Amino acid sequence: MNGGLIDLGELRHGPDVDPLPRPSVARGRPLRCALVLVLLLAGLAASGPFNRREVVTLPADPGTDALVSDDLFVLVEPLGRTGQRRITATRLPGGEPAWQVPLPAEGRYWGVAQQGETLLVTGHEVGPDSQGTLTLALDRRTGAYRWQQPGNPAALPDGNILMWSQISDDQPGTLRGIDPCCGTVRWQVPISPGGEFVFRDGEHGVDRLVVARRSGPTEVRDATTGVVLARADLGTPAGGSDLSVQLVDDLLLTIGGSSPTTTAYGLDDLRQRWRVPVDAAMYASDCGVVICVQTRSGGMRALDAATGRELWGSDRWGWVWPYDGRLVATTVSSAGPGAEELVVLDPPTGRVLAELGRWELAGFAQGDPLIGVRRHPNGGLLVAELDISSGRARTLDVLRDASGDCQALPGRLLCRRRDSAYGLWPLPR
Repeated sequence: MNGGLIDLGELRHGPDVDPLPRPSVARGRPLRCALVLVLLLAGLAASGPFNRREVVTLPADPGTDALVSDDLFVLVEPLGRTGQRRITATRLPGGEPAWQVPLPAEGRYWGVAQQGETLLVTGHEVGPDSQGTLTLALDRRTGAYRWQQPGNPAALPDGNILMWSQISDDQPGTLRGIDPCCGTVRWQVPISPGGEFVFRDGEHGVDRLVVARRSGPTEVRDATTGVVLARADLGTPAGGSDLSVQLVDDLLLTIGGSSPTTTAYGLDDLRQRWRVPVDAAMYASDCGVVICVQTRSGGMRALDAATGRELWGSDRWGWVWPYDGRLVATTVSSAGPGAEELVVLDPPTGRVLAELGRWELAGFAQGDPLIGVRRHPNGGLLVAELDISSGRARTLDVLRDASGDCQALPGRLLCRRRDSAYGLWPLPR
């Protein structure tokens, strides 16, 4: 833990210019002491209380998976060379121990989330009886084991959990609504091999599911109940046409086909809204007032959501996402792990509004400030808030002991330290 440091400035030892005659001790020393005291009190009044950096150190060995859920810091640690894991929970922000329990399944875990009082830990199971992706449910207060099921979890608006797994050409799957208390299946929808599903994640959880099978109509379902809300024959996701189904806000998009096109349907009724050719289109995403379509060449096209008309396109941008009414984009030339060049774009025109520089984004929650980190030339990490509205990177701190693997939390930043432990640093405001 680092102590607080008070910068008193630089002391200079050169001779004074044109020194005044030295006053007598009786008259000069009290005057100087009084003057220093007045200046010191004035400085203290202007600066307010000292801001001492309170860094919480969270011990962790190399090879552990560190995950954060609300006020819990969770470590998934290997136990020797057996392949077994245990999970250790620490309360944030103070770092008090919460609980420690062994995990009943061997695997590598990468995700943690909570639904009510249930902690969901997701990873890839290993061993002869592996089920692939696996989710374990624990009591978040005590760590007590509740249940485990194959697949990935997603929150539903009614407090239940959607469980889903990837589907392949030779592997079927199911979508299931699960009660988080005990793993009871509330509803399920089977999907045959070669099928496809997508879901819309709303403000309070997944609210819509779209299921497209190899043959038969495409269905829109209520994610809370599994009930079919709309059904129509839109073509098949397989069948040699390489057609994919995606959701953007209140539109269902099909991309691909024998002559590459992007077609939009209303999500509520599956009636066609528009149809436009988009060469080499691969993936569509919500970019606020426009639809961003990534191309196989690595560039992107921006479409008007109401008409499908292409507003602008560029092969310079890799990943693009909306933030604070604008678009943040990475440059194709900087794509890859680690820090990337970030720019701010005007959504309707694609005009570059600002260049933020090269940053690695710390994970952030919707609506939280955008925090970027990068290596500092003198060691540690430079931390900045990326202000999208002004187009500036505002330096917040230099973390001398941090090495990377950062996650932004409300008011704090969690990063791996150089000694393999984790540190929880307060973010100045």
